[in-house]
Amino acid sequence: MADLLGPSDIRTLAESLGAAPTKKWGQNFVVDSGTVRRIVRIAGVSTGDHVVEVGPGLGSLTLALLEADAWVTAVEIDSRLAAALPQTVADRAPEAADRLAVIGQDALKVEALPGAGPDAGAPVALVANLPYNVSVPVILHFLETFPSLARVLVMVQSEVADRLAAPPGSRTYGIPSAKAAWYCDVRRAGDVGRAVFWPVPRVDSALVLMERREQPSTTASREEVFAVVDAAFAQRRKALRGALSGIAGSGAASEAALRAAGIDPLTRGEQLRIEDFARIAEALAAARA
Repeated sequence: MADLLGPSDIRTLAESLGAAPTKKWGQNFVVDSGTVRRIVRIAGVSTGDHVVEVGPGLGSLTLALLEADAWVTAVEIDSRLAAALPQTVADRAPEAADRLAVIGQDALKVEALPGAGPDAGAPVALVANLPYNVSVPVILHFLETFPSLARVLVMVQSEVADRLAAPPGSRTYGIPSAKAAWYCDVRRAGDVGRAVFWPVPRVDSALVLMERREQPSTTASREEVFAVVDAAFAQRRKALRGALSGIAGSGAASEAALRAAGIDPLTRGEQLRIEDFARIAEALAAARA
């Protein structure tokens, strides 16, 4: 068993590094060992899995992932924390130190993962306590960049969790919901109390589990489909005939494309599944051909 970090350990380690949590990078460190073990359990991490962790901070979740016999590639933008993480692991889980690799980089700019060792293989899971301000872009970037990721388990702001997991027709369904559905089946996987963080955030948190599925069968590219999603929700109170007129060229052109896709032009974007957006993108592309 790894020697996981508790509240006093976190504060002592942060003080020794001169690394107080910063709002700039949305840092709220997890101080509860039960929470990180719960995350690892829900994520289904098992022996030999290569897991990517974004924003490991002081290493609370990292140690729990290594405890599960995973290989871990941790991506950390804070240079002080990135430099300190290997030593923390060496001190608290020495037998797992060779299963950790640290990338000191902005997660949104990561295009390759060197891996935590020659036996790590391609990454199969993204497991992270994500900064609230970049959570959705990070998730979408990694799903697109690393097709081997079969599942994602992230801790995010509760409202973000609602938006990611929302089904069509619901009040919270929008761009994050539709784009996440391009890659995965998504569901909320539990709530997380504020007291497990330092500093204690002013918002509630939740776990979101995303499991990779086959992407919609379509001749349209992901970029074309996502452009339709963006336009549909840019003015979400508008019917699609008006909302899509900008990318179609005119209201008449958007209406024709919608009818070709079998969509009522007076429908609003919040009522459509990702497969519907894909059919619209196909119809728009055909009209331009």
